Amino acid sequence: MSSLNGSICNFIPSHYGSEAYIEVLCCGYSSKNQVKKMEAGHHDLSKVTVVGDPQLLQRKIDAVRLAGTAKLQVIADFDGTLTKYFVNGRRGRSSHGILKQGNAEYDDKRQALYEYYHPLEFSPTIPIEEKTKLMEEWWGKTHNLLIEGGLTYDAIKESVASSAIAFRDGVVELFEFLEERDIPVLIFSAGLADIIEEVLRQKVHRSFKNVKIVSNRMVFDNDGRLISFKGKLIHSLNKNEHALEMAAPVHDHFGDGDGPINDNASVKKRTNVLLLGDHLGDLGMSDGLDYETRISAGFLNDNIENNLSNYRKAFDVVYLNDAPMWGVVKLVSQMCSTDKMSGNDKSSGITGGAGAAKAPGSGSTGSVSGFDSGATKDGTMKAPGQDVRISREGFEKNPAGYFRDLQKK
Repeated sequence: MSSLNGSICNFIPSHYGSEAYIEVLCCGYSSKNQVKKMEAGHHDLSKVTVVGDPQLLQRKIDAVRLAGTAKLQVIADFDGTLTKYFVNGRRGRSSHGILKQGNAEYDDKRQALYEYYHPLEFSPTIPIEEKTKLMEEWWGKTHNLLIEGGLTYDAIKESVASSAIAFRDGVVELFEFLEERDIPVLIFSAGLADIIEEVLRQKVHRSFKNVKIVSNRMVFDNDGRLISFKGKLIHSLNKNEHALEMAAPVHDHFGDGDGPINDNASVKKRTNVLLLGDHLGDLGMSDGLDYETRISAGFLNDNIENNLSNYRKAFDVVYLNDAPMWGVVKLVSQMCSTDKMSGNDKSSGITGGAGAAKAPGSGSTGSVSGFDSGATKDGTMKAPGQDVRISREGFEKNPAGYFRDLQKK
């Protein structure tokens, strides 16, 4: 325990409370317990939030805010990032894992492919060029089995309806916040776009004009039977902005006649990026984009003790234990702030002012736990979902409470 304690204290701001943090990590504080507390309304983000370099994150937030929302886009992984890792106390299913063809023979064949190729995907000894060919081979064989096995769209709907898949608390509110500000969201997935759309349809029950899905898209005949796949094959090693031509707006499939807010060319001009992922490989989703500033948020859902060091080095901010999306909602509100800054009086308050806690070993102040607001007393922001302005400080203290109250109106 002492060696682990030392490693934590090298990068956790002192007001986090290293003892509380170690409790989350090592003392029987399970992910399921954390989820239950948060679902009960106790959104103490400080205990599930890790920032390795507070000053760097602050500089990035400032740069994005100064550039304005017209330069910002959000890139998000789907499985384990937008969706929960645990559902009802058990491991949630992925968008690929929930699919049942209605043909047991072909379901078994796809499972056999998974058992063969999945270890190769994460093998540290296979060169990336060879691994890329193996992934193309795996995805191609899987897609062929779906066609040969007679997959229907009705089977997709039934698979989603009976699945253990759910969005993180705060995802819908995040999408709404971004939609109001015309900020595009690209959902990158090596899975199946049609399944992701059906999950959105059944679990969220609404569309978002700013959301596009970059994933493998199916082509069905008039009887709803899968006959082919459209365009470029997207697998786990090439899901990035090079595949942007595969992007399609979700609302086109919800009967919304309005056009997308941003075409693909204009998305590429948005050179500030908020990237959301749950694997280190997800950081490659922004490859192909000549970005100016990228803020990366990683969800470390399991095996925290072994992975935290690598995650906090790779991501600007890490959320632990299957945390809800409220931390990202707060982060986005800071990135979209129009409050003027002067010196240390910054609306996000990560670098803080007088009296801010000092990050051990950094030699500088840093108020990071939950991104406590340091906005001026009269700092306001546009209220999400309303044509009024509200206190930014009040919103950032409890975004979940704001949206909960809004739904009651």
